Amino acid sequence: MWIGSCEIVLPDGVLPHGAVRVEEGFIAEIAEQPIAAPDIDGHGLLLLPGLVDLHGDMIDREIQPRPGATFPIEMAVVDLDKRHAACGITTALVAVSFYEDPLAARGVRSEETAKEIITTIVALKPFLATEMRVHARFEINNSHAEPILRDLVRNDAINLVSLMDHTPGQGQSQDVEHYVRLVARDRGLDEASVAAQAKALVAEREAKPDIWDNLLTFIDLARQKRLIIASHDDHTPEKVAMMSGLGASISEFPVSLAVAHEAKSRGLHTVMGAPNALRGTSNSGNLSAREALHAGALDALASDYHASALLHAAFVLEADGLKPLHDSVGLVTLAPATAAGLTDRGAIAVGKRADLVMVDRSPVLRVVGTFRCGRLIHGEPRVLSAVASYPRAGAIRRPTPNEITAPALAGEDPGATT
Repeated sequence: MWIGSCEIVLPDGVLPHGAVRVEEGFIAEIAEQPIAAPDIDGHGLLLLPGLVDLHGDMIDREIQPRPGATFPIEMAVVDLDKRHAACGITTALVAVSFYEDPLAARGVRSEETAKEIITTIVALKPFLATEMRVHARFEINNSHAEPILRDLVRNDAINLVSLMDHTPGQGQSQDVEHYVRLVARDRGLDEASVAAQAKALVAEREAKPDIWDNLLTFIDLARQKRLIIASHDDHTPEKVAMMSGLGASISEFPVSLAVAHEAKSRGLHTVMGAPNALRGTSNSGNLSAREALHAGALDALASDYHASALLHAAFVLEADGLKPLHDSVGLVTLAPATAAGLTDRGAIAVGKRADLVMVDRSPVLRVVGTFRCGRLIHGEPRVLSAVASYPRAGAIRRPTPNEITAPALAGEDPGATT
């Protein structure tokens, strides 16, 4: 199949009138000139690599869009899958939190719910359009989480684990007074009750000074399983040094420029939020992704809490003159794929997976077609009609209960072709 008449975003530049040939799920050829009668005529649309998302927290809201209104997890996973495809995300590391926030209005974040989410994602993999992987967020203060995580790691259900400590006074919440005001505002609580709870959390954390030492066995298991380990909300150079020593290869959401530079100097991939880059400011009042980018201390962007921000951030950075388009697109494609150890995707290059996104910039930026391994998983009518004779991803069917409770290994990729 030839996809032609497109502006093709390559790793080192933009090909203004090129074409890409897809065979058996991979990119077989790239033509630098227009070809006659391509199977899909892009009519000048942009063709990008499929987006790779290292950290997206959206599953919580799919399960519980309003406090007290909870929906089935399998329904939430399928809906999130559709959202990813429509946003051009072909590989998503879904962030699942092993943290029960005592101040949260939502009842989704708990270790048991997290386990059920992960089990469901693994079970549904053969039925999903995008490649959904698991990013387990391990709150180190949660003593109940470690045995559950250990079993999931042993069973190959997790692809990336991030280690985090959300105790007020560190990480993104170094300013406790700011933390209290923010939580009270966002969750409709009075500041006095939030301040009391924050004080209790700090006291509880201070009673566990050796908590990192107690995690060494789990970290050793993660390293034996060759999991990607990320550090979350690093707030001091010393924290970066410690996490690097534990085997972390990613520093996600560093809270200051000094910390981001330290992570870079130690060879860690620095990852920040696409909403931060798009809006130009951190929602928590910490490091601006644009400032980090300008200083050469930012490697990749993640959706964080807004799936469509990933694509839009890349184009806004280009429009604002911070990066040429191929470099800004690389922040959401090749760079996160590299950080995740996924060397078979993230770029339009011969031999890479044919994970591709067709984008129209007029009248507004939007995805008009998404391909995973050369198969259409999302498309507007003009793209659907163009590929009517080419195989598309099959319709999602509802799995049986046995398929959900006895999942396949997370490392399997049913969407890949051989």
